[in-house]
Amino acid sequence: MNPSEETETRETARAPMPFAKVAKLGVGFAVVLAIGFAGGMSVGAADKTDLLANVPLLGDGLSAKPDPTADFTDFWKAWNALDARFVQTHATSTPPSAESKLWGAIQGLAAAYGDPYTVFMPPAEAEQFQDDIRGDFQGVGMEVGIKDGVLTVIAPLKGTPAERAGLRSGDMIISIDKASTDGMSTDEAVKLIRGEKGTTVTFTIIRDGASSEIPVVRDTITVPTIETEVTDGVFVISFYSFTANSSQLFARAITEFRNSGSNKLLIDLRSNPGGYLEAAVNIASHFLPKGAVVVTEDYKGKQENTVHRSKGIGGLPEGTKVAILIDQGSASASEILAGALQDEGAATLIGTRSFGKGSVQELVDINGGALKVTIARWLTPAGRSISDGGLTPDIEVLYTPADREAKADPQKDRAIQFLNSGK
Repeated sequence: MNPSEETETRETARAPMPFAKVAKLGVGFAVVLAIGFAGGMSVGAADKTDLLANVPLLGDGLSAKPDPTADFTDFWKAWNALDARFVQTHATSTPPSAESKLWGAIQGLAAAYGDPYTVFMPPAEAEQFQDDIRGDFQGVGMEVGIKDGVLTVIAPLKGTPAERAGLRSGDMIISIDKASTDGMSTDEAVKLIRGEKGTTVTFTIIRDGASSEIPVVRDTITVPTIETEVTDGVFVISFYSFTANSSQLFARAITEFRNSGSNKLLIDLRSNPGGYLEAAVNIASHFLPKGAVVVTEDYKGKQENTVHRSKGIGGLPEGTKVAILIDQGSASASEILAGALQDEGAATLIGTRSFGKGSVQELVDINGGALKVTIARWLTPAGRSISDGGLTPDIEVLYTPADREAKADPQKDRAIQFLNSGK
């Protein structure tokens, strides 16, 4: 994702993605996470098959017809030159099979688009990707993505080895077990990060201009979803990921909120890397009237946009005042929810700018491999592109290393002050 990112718990992980279809991977990073769930995959859309009826069919609606405007002379010259002249000089340089060369060519084609989320996975990696969606592996408990060309920690999940080891949102990963991440895709990084429980992976990171090494012992990950508490008369929902059952868990939290007697609600989406689109839409439906736009998939004219609307679930106490905490670890589904409520005047955003992951990916089967293609971008109800720098909070409050060391939380304190005073 993520990837995700379909951020989901182990017990609610989905069945394998049917690569015979064109599977849409919407929310979150559409990268494979280092923890065993794909970051932000759109489950609400994942079972759809988008057929393009105006092109020759391959069983998935996509064309295999050659592009007559493309001149492949140089490609075949390079192919034949390698076949004719390559000499093996060491044990690791065994000439590849024709199939391996084809996979490599497709990977290069995908990389030419310069989009970190548009990648090709050969069959073995594609199978591993399905395992990621199911959550059938162990890792460190964080989501990674590419930001400004650098492999970056989007969010360590609460209670996971990554969080316990001290990794933080925004940490730039420059090497993994001494292997440089320069030019490395998220999918390549995940292959290095994953591993058996009890083994150690060491990250070299840059934080606040200084580099350091952080070893993390891999473990089986149980992803938390929602926790609730009442602080100074404010009902707080701490929301860690948008899982397959987040809608039900959030509805229970709203019932708790209603029974608490409070009409002040704080939703903490900090370090929430996203998850299922359907969960984001359902949760927004508690706050927005039926039919109100939650998010739009913008295809930039290549097909008709898809608009996801509120179901008008409601259930909030009368006069409820809402604030949402965000930071650079708030991504994808978190940004969809926060952006919708901000645009519709249903909530005040407090904290720092969100991550800015607002693109939709699609999986295309390529003879057992998987081509992951960015096909659209997410727009908030007001038409803002989430990818263009993320969401800006209404009230900016920093959370510094000194605050962390002192175990202070000025962002949460400011949100509670705002809800209690209106200022």
